[in-house]
Amino acid sequence: MATAKELKELSAEDLQRRATELRDTLFQDQLKRRTGSLDSPAERTQHRRDLARVLTVLTQKAKAAKQG
Repeated sequence: MATAKELKELSAEDLQRRATELRDTLFQDQLKRRTGSLDSPAERTQHRRDLARVLTVLTQKAKAAKQG
């Protein structure tokens, strides 16, 4: 996944799209975990961290736009 520095270069629409994709991925990971077919629990942790990173950058961009 991209670093926070790379994410800051993306537009807000791209960040929203990426957040949606990561939420879908996390949902699929949850289903796989419950059925016992999740290959690596570490992937789920990585997806959660990636989503948090994207949402953090998105919030920073929103605050910067609000301030002017």
